[in-house]
Amino acid sequence: MQGLLPDLDVIRKDFPILERTLAGGAPLVYLDSANTSQKPQVVIDTMVDHLERHNANIARAMHQLGAESTEAYEGARDKVAAFLNAPSRNEVVFTKNATEALNLLARTIELGPGDNVVITEMEHHSNIVSWQLACERSGAELRWFGLTDDGRLDLTDADRLVDEHTKVVAFTWVSNMLGTINPVADLAARARAVGAYSVVDASQAAPQLAVDVQEVGCDFLVFTGHKVCGPTGIGVLWGREELLNELPPFHGGGEMIETVTMARSTFARAPHRFEAGTPPIVEAIGLGCAVDYLAHIGLDAIHAHEQAITAYALEGLQSVPGLTVLGPLDATQRGGAISFELDGVHPHDIAQVLDSRGVAVRAGHHCAKPAHARFGVQSSTRMSSYLYTTPAEIDALVEALHHTRSYFKVDR
Repeated sequence: MQGLLPDLDVIRKDFPILERTLAGGAPLVYLDSANTSQKPQVVIDTMVDHLERHNANIARAMHQLGAESTEAYEGARDKVAAFLNAPSRNEVVFTKNATEALNLLARTIELGPGDNVVITEMEHHSNIVSWQLACERSGAELRWFGLTDDGRLDLTDADRLVDEHTKVVAFTWVSNMLGTINPVADLAARARAVGAYSVVDASQAAPQLAVDVQEVGCDFLVFTGHKVCGPTGIGVLWGREELLNELPPFHGGGEMIETVTMARSTFARAPHRFEAGTPPIVEAIGLGCAVDYLAHIGLDAIHAHEQAITAYALEGLQSVPGLTVLGPLDATQRGGAISFELDGVHPHDIAQVLDSRGVAVRAGHHCAKPAHARFGVQSSTRMSSYLYTTPAEIDALVEALHHTRSYFKVDR
């Protein structure tokens, strides 16, 4: 199949969990990578090596282990900066996940009555609730782009939504439910034209697209480690250095200060002003290894693989009677997450039957309830591929869906 990674068999050997056999003897078919990606052995080994040989707190201990740990942690920052093509390493802030990064911005960007924040109807709850709370606290107005019937952003009313009173325009690069790839550079330019901050949620983009913050032209961008072959408990906030240094601290504590007296404190510059306390050291080191792994394979090659697998999956899903895909049907316009409905069968039932055959998918609202409501559904089933997904695994999914229809005696 054109576009597949040529060394796919070799890549799959990098991920030990893909060799698992589940209960009943079924081989694992992992199609839930938009939820969390699997981890290559090199990431696992890197984290274990750090814990076994170099474990110490960073920026505090003067002994050799402390120096080694600090060097590895700050080296991970360099790797993430390179992964994003960031102009400066000081623009990379480590958080515990993308959700915390978005909440950091929603808590520290100053808003007030008369301001407005613009989001979209396809956002993950993290990029909805954080701004809802910010607007409730400040008296700012929350606005949003709607969706077209084919699952794209409806930009027809953009000039009214984004105006001279807009303070923030926050949007996903790739929808975790619909798979839609949004025109992030255009949206960032629209925000910049009215003097608003642009905030990009790249949680679904960073695993499969080459992310260049300079090319996108945004002010802030977030992603999470566990979707890019890294560990859980680590996320990234990237922001323009001058903007980060204008924001107040999010948390108070050790290592984010310049000096502390009983009367007042002064704060370090970015990124350390946002990294209070002992950070997720080994998780950051694992993330650094993960983005190096992806860069070695090549994000362009990964994206081509995702498009090929997605096109194959869309074709296979169309062979299942009564199945409706939510979102764009053109694989070149979407990411690897495909949400769908199957007439007469609840998504949770679908997922359970698939799991009995070794096929792991997600069922529910995928933390995107407004997008589901837009299409008149409460929940959906979602398959999501990644760089290690094979056409044979898509075949197994499609076969399992046909079996599901038979199991529930669905005639239509």
